Parts: sequence; structure tokens; C-alpha cells
Amino acid sequence: MRKTGLFFGSFNPIHIGHLAIANHIAEYSDLDEVWLVVTPHNPFKKKNTLLDNHHRLEMVFRATEPYLKLKPSDIEFNLPQPNYTVHTLAYLQEKYPKNSFHLIMGEDNLKSFHKWKNYETILENHHIYVYPRISEKTGEHQFQGHQKIHKVNAPIMQISSTFIRKAIKEQKNIMPLLPPEVFTYLDETNYYR
Repeated sequence: MRKTGLFFGSFNPIHIGHLAIANHIAEYSDLDEVWLVVTPHNPFKKKNTLLDNHHRLEMVFRATEPYLKLKPSDIEFNLPQPNYTVHTLAYLQEKYPKNSFHLIMGEDNLKSFHKWKNYETILENHHIYVYPRISEKTGEHQFQGHQKIHKVNAPIMQISSTFIRKAIKEQKNIMPLLPPEVFTYLDETNYYR
């Protein structure tokens, strides 16, 4: 059974923080690989700042190409919207029976995990790998010590895609925050300007 971690995100754009976390988890946990799942549209995010699905997937593809254990995934593009993680997991398990799928999430998301659709089903069938975040939402939560929840001591990355989009609009040099392939892509396409 191949252990696959799923790192969901809008990746708008993907930046070195995403890569550092995904790569750290791929290298320092018992997972065999990490799929960076580009989410079509998060109902909680304003759509007008979101680049088209295929542009975001292209950036994830370019960013992950040098990493053997990281893979871009567009699996949610063809699932009915709005989509729930529990449905994606069921679909993946059926499509890839030789893989076992596990969620990767930030500590801040774990606090609201009990609000997710069918979260008990997710926990019953999948492990969750949690990376640290600095926010008021971290700390105590109801899943403390749960046997299926694994804390991964990944580096804390305080970079956000929102900050990067704003910096690009203000014509700041954000080259160190993006994988070179993504920087080149954004430079050529003029996205976020």
C-alpha cells in the first residue's frame, strides 16, 4: 500500500512555504509521497482574486517538477462543486485502490475540523498529518492525543499567497518567495499585476 499525503490548497500562487512544508512532510514522515491538490474554488474565498484552475495547476506542476516525492493533482477539477473532502477521499480510494490516502493540514485548520462534513468518517478511514502554524487558533483542541492525528515538526512558514499577490500588484521584488519556475511564469504572464 502506497501512503499518499494530500495537501489541499488554492495555490494562488504556490510559494516556497507550500513547497517547504510538502517536501518536509514527504521526507520526514512515513508517507511515500505528497500530492498537492489544487482546489477549484474554496467557497470561503472570493473568487475574483483566484486565477483559473489550469493556471494554478500549471504553477504547481512547474514548482513540483524537481521533487520526486511531490506531485501536482487536479483530481477535484472534475468532481461536482461545491466539493467536500470526504467525497474527494472516497473518490480517490476507489480510483487508486493501491494507495492509502491521508490528509495534511495546518494546526489552525485542525481546530475547526469538527465542522467539516462527515469528519468522523474521515478520521475513521484516514490519518491526518498536522504541521505547525502561528495563529490564535492553535493550541488546545478536541483532537489532542488522537491516535490518527500526527504532528509533523515542519518549519513554520509565515508566507501567504495573499501577501504575494499584493506585493506583485505593488511591483515589489518577491523573487525569493517563489520557486524560480513560478516566478518566471508569473513574470511572463503578468498575472496578479
